[in-house]
Amino acid sequence: MSQPKLFQPIQIGGSTLSNRIVIAPMCQYSAVDGQMTDWHLMHLGTLAQSGAAILTIEATAVEPEGRISYADVGLWDDATEDAMGRVLKGIRAWSDMPIAIQLAHAGRKASTARPWDGGGQIAPDAENGWQTVSSSDLPFRDADNPPVALDQAGLDRVRDAFAAAARRAVRLGIDAIQIHAAHGYLLHQFLSPLSNMRRDEYGGSLENRLRFPLEVFDAVRAAVPAGYPVTIRVSGTDWAPGGWDVEGNIAFARALEERGCDAIHVSSGGLDAGQQIPIGPSYQVPLARAIRQAVSMPVVAVGLITAPEQAEAIVATGEADMIALGRTVLYDPRWPWHAAAALGAQVKTGPQFLAAAPRSAPKLFIR
Repeated sequence: MSQPKLFQPIQIGGSTLSNRIVIAPMCQYSAVDGQMTDWHLMHLGTLAQSGAAILTIEATAVEPEGRISYADVGLWDDATEDAMGRVLKGIRAWSDMPIAIQLAHAGRKASTARPWDGGGQIAPDAENGWQTVSSSDLPFRDADNPPVALDQAGLDRVRDAFAAAARRAVRLGIDAIQIHAAHGYLLHQFLSPLSNMRRDEYGGSLENRLRFPLEVFDAVRAAVPAGYPVTIRVSGTDWAPGGWDVEGNIAFARALEERGCDAIHVSSGGLDAGQQIPIGPSYQVPLARAIRQAVSMPVVAVGLITAPEQAEAIVATGEADMIALGRTVLYDPRWPWHAAAALGAQVKTGPQFLAAAPRSAPKLFIR
């Protein structure tokens, strides 16, 4: 039996990954002052034994005001770096799985309560709240406090914060960086004509709306060593009339590839509160397919990918080069084991798990 495509290696920048399964970044809202806690050690430690090719640390704010909520992870000073280093040390003692980090700024969607506390925006003068910023002064929801449009000094500060966080990630030994330009957060706010109403060189035309996200990418690329993987996550569409779309993403992806981007992870939505998302199995895969047809760099598909055969079909038919798992792997942290068993492949496991790990019997884990 030939090796299924899902379990064949792939090159990302100067690194080779053992298979095509990515653990997507998933916010845990369990940090204190931006600092990781024991929850992150347990959560990430579990996923580091999953058999996936690479594990991505959740959206990590490059400055305090860039957090989605007051309980988000950050990487902006020595305290946040030290806390992350402690978690990484614990994981690496028992797993050699490559670890990536998603660097992010929430923009106008910052200063919120944790999801299980309602998730609403917290006013700037309230406890755990602060003034948000964005491309323009349009709030995400009508009831939200309007953001402040970033001036040139603010743009420079945010760009430099991304670069500084990238240098900290390299110092921590993190294996790859993903820049968050999706889900309605700051860089996406510059990309979409629904949120970017600027009249300067950062707004209006597609070229202008691409400018700041590309400046951030260039700053991160310049801050890390040659060959170090730098990737990006985008929303393939806003799912709203007049919003960011596949055509804009193709132009963005081509510009990124010219600048040395190593992979693009295609999600969708998050920018417009009135979005209409046709959710179903593989619902975002056509967005990934369209971008893959336009660029040479690897493309990652995500979104309700739950079955091994479904994942294998996506990569085997060339709709995407890799698949990413979020809620699927929260529900089943051994999903890559089960996929390997179902498809007749193998995954690397720690010696403590050898008695249960999939070998050559495709039906070992089928129930």
